Amino acid sequence: MLTTRDLDGAPTWLDLATPDLAGAESFYAGLFDWTLTSPAPGAGAYGVFRHDGKAVAGIRPVPPAAASQWTVYFRTRDADATARAVRAGGGTVDQEPAHVSGLGRTALCTDPAGAGFAVLQTGTGPGFGAVDEPGALCWTELHTRDVPSAMAFYGAVLGVDSATVPLPDGTGSYLLLTPPGAVHDTSFGGVVPLAAGPSGTGPHWTPYIEVPDPDATAARTEHLGGTVRLPPTDLDGIGRLARLTDPYGARFAVIHSGAPGG
Repeated sequence: MLTTRDLDGAPTWLDLATPDLAGAESFYAGLFDWTLTSPAPGAGAYGVFRHDGKAVAGIRPVPPAAASQWTVYFRTRDADATARAVRAGGGTVDQEPAHVSGLGRTALCTDPAGAGFAVLQTGTGPGFGAVDEPGALCWTELHTRDVPSAMAFYGAVLGVDSATVPLPDGTGSYLLLTPPGAVHDTSFGGVVPLAAGPSGTGPHWTPYIEVPDPDATAARTEHLGGTVRLPPTDLDGIGRLARLTDPYGARFAVIHSGAPGG
Protein backbone atom coordinates (compact mmCIF):
# COMPACT_ATOMS: atom_id res chain seq x y z
CA MET A 1 0.00 0.00 0.00
CA LEU A 2 1.41 3.34 -1.03
CA THR A 3 1.73 6.24 1.34
CA THR A 4 2.16 10.00 1.02
CA ARG A 5 4.56 9.91 3.98
CA ASP A 6 8.18 10.76 3.24
CA LEU A 7 9.98 7.42 3.19
CA ASP A 8 13.38 7.06 1.54
CA GLY A 9 13.32 4.52 -1.28
CA ALA A 10 9.55 4.73 -1.77
CA PRO A 11 7.74 6.14 -4.82
CA THR A 12 7.36 9.87 -4.39
CA TRP A 13 6.22 10.95 -7.86
CA LEU A 14 5.10 9.68 -11.23
CA ASP A 15 5.23 11.31 -14.63
CA LEU A 16 4.51 10.72 -18.27
CA ALA A 17 7.00 11.47 -21.04
CA THR A 18 5.04 11.97 -24.24
CA PRO A 19 5.59 13.42 -27.73
CA ASP A 20 2.02 14.82 -27.77
CA LEU A 21 1.16 16.87 -24.69
CA ALA A 22 -2.25 17.94 -25.94
CA GLY A 23 -3.20 14.43 -27.06
CA ALA A 24 -2.06 12.86 -23.80
CA GLU A 25 -3.90 15.50 -21.78
CA SER A 26 -7.10 14.69 -23.67
CA PHE A 27 -6.63 10.93 -23.27
CA TYR A 28 -6.04 10.95 -19.50
CA ALA A 29 -8.74 13.56 -18.91
CA GLY A 30 -11.19 11.26 -20.63
CA LEU A 31 -9.88 8.14 -18.90
CA PHE A 32 -9.37 9.27 -15.30
CA ASP A 33 -11.00 12.73 -15.22
CA TRP A 34 -7.57 14.28 -14.65
CA THR A 35 -7.01 18.01 -15.17
CA LEU A 36 -3.68 19.54 -16.17
CA THR A 37 -2.13 22.49 -14.32
CA SER A 38 1.25 24.17 -14.10
CA PRO A 39 3.09 23.29 -10.85
CA ALA A 40 4.76 26.68 -10.47
CA PRO A 41 5.66 29.86 -12.38
CA GLY A 42 8.53 29.19 -14.78
CA ALA A 43 7.84 25.46 -15.02
CA GLY A 44 7.69 25.70 -18.80
CA ALA A 45 6.17 22.69 -20.53
CA TYR A 46 6.17 20.55 -17.38
CA GLY A 47 2.64 20.04 -16.08
CA VAL A 48 0.89 18.34 -13.19
CA PHE A 49 -2.20 16.18 -13.48
CA ARG A 50 -4.71 16.60 -10.67
CA HIS A 51 -7.68 14.53 -9.60
CA ASP A 52 -10.27 16.26 -7.40
CA GLY A 53 -7.71 19.03 -7.01
CA LYS A 54 -4.94 16.73 -5.72
CA ALA A 55 -1.62 16.23 -7.52
CA VAL A 56 -1.39 12.67 -8.87
CA ALA A 57 1.21 12.73 -11.69
CA GLY A 58 3.30 14.91 -13.96
CA ILE A 59 3.68 15.21 -17.72
CA ARG A 60 6.69 16.32 -19.76
CA PRO A 61 7.40 16.58 -23.49
CA VAL A 62 9.86 14.41 -25.42
CA PRO A 63 10.87 14.59 -29.10
CA PRO A 64 8.59 12.82 -31.60
CA ALA A 65 11.08 9.98 -32.09
CA ALA A 66 11.48 9.31 -28.36
CA ALA A 67 9.59 6.56 -26.55
CA SER A 68 6.49 7.56 -24.63
CA GLN A 69 6.58 6.10 -21.12
CA TRP A 70 5.51 6.41 -17.52
CA THR A 71 8.35 6.90 -15.05
CA VAL A 72 8.22 6.11 -11.33
CA TYR A 73 10.30 8.48 -9.14
CA PHE A 74 11.79 7.20 -5.89
CA ARG A 75 12.56 9.41 -2.92
CA THR A 76 16.20 10.05 -2.07
CA ARG A 77 17.94 12.43 0.30
CA ASP A 78 20.76 12.99 -2.20
CA ALA A 79 20.18 12.61 -5.94
CA ASP A 80 23.90 12.91 -6.70
CA ALA A 81 24.87 10.12 -4.32
CA THR A 82 22.08 7.92 -5.68
CA ALA A 83 23.27 8.54 -9.26
CA ARG A 84 26.74 7.39 -8.25
CA ALA A 85 25.22 4.26 -6.70
CA VAL A 86 23.31 3.58 -9.93
CA ARG A 87 26.56 3.58 -11.90
CA ALA A 88 28.37 1.51 -9.28
CA GLY A 89 25.57 -1.07 -9.49
CA GLY A 90 25.85 -1.41 -13.27
CA GLY A 91 22.98 0.90 -14.23
CA THR A 92 23.12 4.07 -16.30
CA VAL A 93 22.26 7.69 -15.55
CA ASP A 94 20.37 8.99 -18.56
CA GLN A 95 19.87 12.49 -17.16
CA GLU A 96 22.43 13.76 -14.68
CA PRO A 97 21.16 15.07 -11.33
CA ALA A 98 19.84 18.57 -11.89
CA HIS A 99 17.12 20.90 -10.74
CA VAL A 100 14.31 20.72 -13.27
CA SER A 101 11.87 23.61 -13.07
CA GLY A 102 8.50 22.42 -11.82
CA LEU A 103 9.84 19.01 -10.83
CA GLY A 104 12.79 19.41 -8.45
CA ARG A 105 16.27 17.94 -8.25
CA THR A 106 16.07 14.68 -10.07
CA ALA A 107 17.97 12.14 -12.14
CA LEU A 108 16.61 9.77 -14.80
CA CYS A 109 18.18 6.32 -14.64
CA THR A 110 18.05 2.82 -16.12
CA ASP A 111 18.73 -0.33 -14.13
CA PRO A 112 21.20 -2.96 -15.48
CA ALA A 113 18.37 -4.94 -17.08
CA GLY A 114 16.96 -1.94 -18.95
CA ALA A 115 14.06 -0.80 -16.74
CA GLY A 116 13.82 2.99 -16.53
CA PHE A 117 13.14 4.85 -13.27
CA ALA A 118 13.99 8.17 -11.64
CA VAL A 119 14.97 9.60 -8.28
CA LEU A 120 13.67 12.82 -6.73
CA GLN A 121 15.52 14.56 -3.93
CA THR A 122 13.67 15.17 -0.69
CA GLY A 123 11.72 18.39 -0.51
CA THR A 124 12.36 19.54 -4.08
CA GLY A 125 9.44 18.08 -6.02
CA PRO A 126 5.65 18.36 -6.03
CA GLY A 127 5.04 15.01 -4.35
CA PHE A 128 1.76 13.09 -4.37
CA GLY A 129 -1.32 14.85 -3.11
CA ALA A 130 -3.19 11.55 -3.15
CA VAL A 131 -2.44 7.84 -3.38
CA ASP A 132 -4.53 4.69 -2.87
CA GLU A 133 -7.75 6.34 -4.00
CA PRO A 134 -9.62 6.40 -7.31
CA GLY A 135 -7.69 8.34 -9.92
CA ALA A 136 -4.35 8.05 -8.09
CA LEU A 137 -1.34 5.75 -8.03
CA CYS A 138 -1.89 2.77 -5.76
CA TRP A 139 0.83 0.28 -6.69
CA THR A 140 3.99 -0.22 -8.75
CA GLU A 141 5.40 -3.34 -10.31
CA LEU A 142 8.84 -4.19 -11.64
CA HIS A 143 8.84 -6.63 -14.54
CA THR A 144 12.31 -8.13 -14.94
CA ARG A 145 14.04 -11.30 -16.13
CA ASP A 146 16.60 -11.64 -13.31
CA VAL A 147 14.84 -11.04 -10.00
CA PRO A 148 17.82 -11.68 -7.67
CA SER A 149 20.03 -9.26 -9.63
CA ALA A 150 17.28 -6.65 -9.68
CA MET A 151 16.81 -6.90 -5.92
CA ALA A 152 20.54 -6.59 -5.35
CA PHE A 153 20.61 -3.45 -7.52
CA TYR A 154 17.62 -1.68 -5.96
CA GLY A 155 18.76 -2.72 -2.49
CA ALA A 156 22.14 -1.09 -3.06
CA VAL A 157 20.80 2.02 -4.83
CA LEU A 158 17.59 2.77 -2.93
CA GLY A 159 17.80 0.51 0.13
CA VAL A 160 14.66 -1.31 -1.02
CA ASP A 161 13.76 -4.40 1.00
CA SER A 162 11.79 -7.37 -0.31
CA ALA A 163 9.80 -10.23 1.16
CA THR A 164 8.13 -13.22 -0.46
CA VAL A 165 4.47 -13.67 0.47
CA PRO A 166 1.99 -16.37 -0.62
CA LEU A 167 -0.72 -15.39 -3.09
CA PRO A 168 -4.19 -15.36 -1.50
CA ASP A 169 -5.43 -18.11 -3.81
CA GLY A 170 -2.56 -20.42 -2.84
CA THR A 171 -1.27 -20.77 -6.41
CA GLY A 172 2.17 -19.32 -5.80
CA SER A 173 4.04 -16.43 -4.24
CA TYR A 174 4.72 -12.76 -4.88
CA LEU A 175 7.74 -10.63 -4.05
CA LEU A 176 6.73 -7.46 -2.18
CA LEU A 177 8.88 -4.33 -2.18
CA THR A 178 9.11 -2.03 0.83
CA PRO A 179 11.17 1.04 1.77
CA PRO A 180 14.28 0.37 3.87
CA GLY A 181 13.43 -1.19 7.23
CA ALA A 182 9.69 -0.79 6.66
CA VAL A 183 6.94 -3.35 7.17
CA HIS A 184 4.44 -4.93 4.79
CA ASP A 185 1.78 -2.28 5.40
CA THR A 186 4.10 0.24 3.73
CA SER A 187 4.88 -1.98 0.73
CA PHE A 188 4.75 0.00 -2.50
CA GLY A 189 5.08 -2.64 -5.18
CA GLY A 190 5.97 -6.11 -6.32
CA VAL A 191 8.09 -7.97 -8.82
CA VAL A 192 6.88 -9.99 -11.81
CA PRO A 193 9.42 -12.32 -13.48
CA LEU A 194 9.64 -12.00 -17.25
CA ALA A 195 10.36 -15.06 -19.35
CA ALA A 196 13.98 -15.39 -20.48
CA GLY A 197 14.83 -14.75 -24.11
CA PRO A 198 13.32 -12.42 -26.72
CA SER A 199 9.84 -11.09 -26.03
CA GLY A 200 7.70 -8.16 -27.01
CA THR A 201 8.14 -6.52 -23.60
CA GLY A 202 11.45 -5.75 -21.97
CA PRO A 203 12.11 -5.00 -18.30
CA HIS A 204 10.07 -2.05 -17.04
CA TRP A 205 8.21 -0.49 -14.12
CA THR A 206 4.40 -0.42 -14.34
CA PRO A 207 2.34 2.12 -12.37
CA TYR A 208 -1.14 1.02 -11.23
CA ILE A 209 -3.96 3.57 -10.98
CA GLU A 210 -6.88 2.81 -8.70
CA VAL A 211 -10.24 2.87 -10.53
CA PRO A 212 -13.81 1.98 -9.53
CA ASP A 213 -14.43 -0.16 -12.62
CA PRO A 214 -11.52 -1.70 -14.61
CA ASP A 215 -13.92 -3.02 -17.27
CA ALA A 216 -15.27 0.44 -17.99
CA THR A 217 -11.75 1.90 -17.93
CA ALA A 218 -10.49 -0.72 -20.40
CA ALA A 219 -13.41 0.02 -22.73
CA ARG A 220 -12.74 3.78 -22.50
CA THR A 221 -9.06 3.18 -23.23
CA GLU A 222 -9.91 1.60 -26.57
CA HIS A 223 -12.52 4.26 -27.31
CA LEU A 224 -9.92 6.98 -26.70
CA GLY A 225 -7.33 5.33 -28.98
CA GLY A 226 -5.34 3.24 -26.51
CA THR A 227 -4.98 -0.54 -26.36
CA VAL A 228 -5.73 -3.26 -23.82
CA ARG A 229 -2.68 -5.49 -23.23
CA LEU A 230 -4.31 -7.60 -20.52
CA PRO A 231 -8.13 -7.63 -20.38
CA PRO A 232 -9.76 -7.08 -16.98
CA THR A 233 -8.80 -10.04 -14.81
CA ASP A 234 -9.71 -11.10 -11.28
CA LEU A 235 -6.95 -11.94 -8.82
CA ASP A 236 -8.54 -13.53 -5.78
CA GLY A 237 -8.05 -11.44 -2.66
CA ILE A 238 -6.19 -8.73 -4.58
CA GLY A 239 -8.58 -7.12 -7.01
CA ARG A 240 -9.60 -6.82 -10.63
CA LEU A 241 -6.92 -5.38 -12.89
CA ALA A 242 -6.18 -4.57 -16.51
CA ARG A 243 -2.93 -3.63 -18.25
CA LEU A 244 -3.24 -0.87 -20.83
CA THR A 245 -1.30 1.32 -23.26
CA ASP A 246 -2.07 4.91 -24.15
CA PRO A 247 -2.26 6.03 -27.81
CA TYR A 248 1.46 6.94 -27.79
CA GLY A 249 2.78 3.65 -26.40
CA ALA A 250 3.10 4.39 -22.65
CA ARG A 251 2.23 1.31 -20.58
CA PHE A 252 0.28 1.44 -17.33
CA ALA A 253 -2.26 -0.62 -15.40
CA VAL A 254 -5.48 -0.07 -13.49
CA ILE A 255 -6.94 -1.97 -10.57
CA HIS A 256 -9.99 -2.02 -8.36
CA SER A 257 -8.35 -3.20 -5.16
CA GLY A 258 -9.83 -5.82 -2.89
CA ALA A 259 -12.36 -7.29 -5.29
CA PRO A 260 -13.27 -10.02 -5.59
CA GLY A 261 -12.36 -12.01 -2.51
CA GLY A 262 -11.22 -8.91 -0.65
